[in-house]
Amino acid sequence: MVQSPSKPITLEEFLDLPETEPASEYVDGQIIQKPMPQGKHSTIQTEFSTTVNVALKPRQVARAFVELRCTFGGRSTVPDVSVFAWERIPRDLNGEVANTFLVTPDWTIEILSPDQSQTKVTKNILYCLNHGTQMGWLIDPDEQTIFVYLPKQQPDVFDQSEQRLPVPSFAQALDLRVGLVFGWLLE
Repeated sequence: MVQSPSKPITLEEFLDLPETEPASEYVDGQIIQKPMPQGKHSTIQTEFSTTVNVALKPRQVARAFVELRCTFGGRSTVPDVSVFAWERIPRDLNGEVANTFLVTPDWTIEILSPDQSQTKVTKNILYCLNHGTQMGWLIDPDEQTIFVYLPKQQPDVFDQSEQRLPVPSFAQALDLRVGLVFGWLLE
């Protein structure tokens, strides 16, 4: 849902607004509320984040965050999953994970909901890639297809169960296949 304020709103004004449920994003001067996640979306989001964190977090390689606001380049978006290489995770003065992330994720993952625009989600992935993100995934549960985006390259399409999915270089310990990702929906 696009909300059009009576006067243009700045990014700073947007960030001062109370958070919404589901989250709202600030894109090109507009406030856009994300759709409420449904069962397939939530299942893939949870299982994907857990899989990444079990494999990479204990070794301090990377960490996956669910619905984390990332503000950079004049936008504030909330990818379904953001993965950050360990050394790029913003920290506060105590060394704890910061509340505010003013950087791009290293890997952005979007899971298409039934009433969500694939164009809008793809634009967010491409925006991230143009600002330093290493890889983007668009997971379409209804089509059981995963689009993989790399900077300045044509996207690749993965829709065969046995296909191994590419991951960023820091995440090579992950062996993710199309069948595994969509198999989470059967558990």
